[in-house]
Amino acid sequence: MPVKSLFYGEFLKKIILPLSLMKRLLILPVFILIFIPTVLSAQTKLWSLEECIRYAWDNNLRIKQQELAIEQSENNLLQAKLGYLPSLNASVSHSMNWGRSVNMNDLQIIENKLSQSTSANASASVTLFEGMVKNNNLKNMGVKREIARQEISRLRNDISIEIARGYLQVLLSREILNSARASMESTKEQVDRTRKFVDAGGQAYSSLLEIEAQYASEQVQFTNAQNQVNSALLSLRQLLDLTSESSFDIAMPSENLAIAGEFKDESVDELFNSSLTLPQIKGAKLNLDNSNLQLAIAKGQAYPSLSFRAGYGSYYADSREESFMDQFNENRNPSVSFSVNIPIFNSWRTNTNIKNAKLGVRSSEIDVKNREQILYKDIQQAVNDAHSYFARYKATERNVKAMEESFRYVQQKFDLGVLNATDYTVAKNNLFKSQSDFYQAKYQFIFQQKILDFYKGKPVSL
Repeated sequence: MPVKSLFYGEFLKKIILPLSLMKRLLILPVFILIFIPTVLSAQTKLWSLEECIRYAWDNNLRIKQQELAIEQSENNLLQAKLGYLPSLNASVSHSMNWGRSVNMNDLQIIENKLSQSTSANASASVTLFEGMVKNNNLKNMGVKREIARQEISRLRNDISIEIARGYLQVLLSREILNSARASMESTKEQVDRTRKFVDAGGQAYSSLLEIEAQYASEQVQFTNAQNQVNSALLSLRQLLDLTSESSFDIAMPSENLAIAGEFKDESVDELFNSSLTLPQIKGAKLNLDNSNLQLAIAKGQAYPSLSFRAGYGSYYADSREESFMDQFNENRNPSVSFSVNIPIFNSWRTNTNIKNAKLGVRSSEIDVKNREQILYKDIQQAVNDAHSYFARYKATERNVKAMEESFRYVQQKFDLGVLNATDYTVAKNNLFKSQSDFYQAKYQFIFQQKILDFYKGKPVSL
């Protein structure tokens, strides 16, 4: 081998190849820095139903607004407690008078001059009795706080049910999408198979046109199903008040949502009794308590009130020769007083307030009965819907099995060339419709089960 060739080979090994290796080592970190963030950003967080509900509880604006109402009720309750404390007041005044005044050292002398005086007073007063108004007002503020808390619980329950409905709608749309995808892929295989038969002269060209038209129709069907998934995800995102910039997708439930066994009949009365602790019922009963307290407060205003007052004051006047401190010591004026205020006539306002408070009690009693009636009717409807959806689920399940068996027979005949593409297309469309009806009935029944569990006091979950 020539010396030049040996030298060139050594040069490649020692210089060129190490340089190439160095480039690779330099490119690798750059590739990692570019590729890894791209992969991480492409990953979308999958939300479970429980995470969706918790996020909505923490970020829903209606709940946040109601939380402010709870804070206000806490402040009012504290103020009602502080109402038992005495009220303390102090005042200091200084006055200047110009004009004729009597000389305090010589009462016969009247002169024109500037006269100044200073006075200071402090007083404390407390109401000893006022018809139990303060006690009832304190109870009233406590009841209003509980009403505000029940309102938050009601909002959370309503939001949980709406999110569960939206979540199941996404799962339903994906079931239909998967069915549409499988149907489209199956038809694509039939298009390829028919094209081979047509090319071989085994089938007419019209058969290929018909199956291609069916494939195009199922492509549209698949696109519509994909749009339904996107629409359902958007609706759920809007329920959560998520920004459009953030990626969003839901996780499939860890357990299979298949419905096993028969539907157990539910007693409306038992569900009603177990749901009397729902916030809408407890809130109505608390409103009734509040109305009774308002009536007690109105009646209390018709009673005499007894109050106690203690005061202390002094003053200084420059018309006297004594010093400021001497006059303040000499002019001390402590006082103690008890007073009774007896309401006799105040334009009939007290009686009118009592009558209106009684009407408020009657209205609250009617509201409690009305809400209980509405709840009972809702439970009746929920149980009836559950029976209907389960019956529809079982019927569509049998229909799907029958359609699958029928389509299997049609496909075998179509593969053998003894059935035209039109009959195959009709059977394929009937199968997809039966599958769609089955999925809708399935998820409607699952949602109705969650409603019944909610009336039993169980949290909304999958």
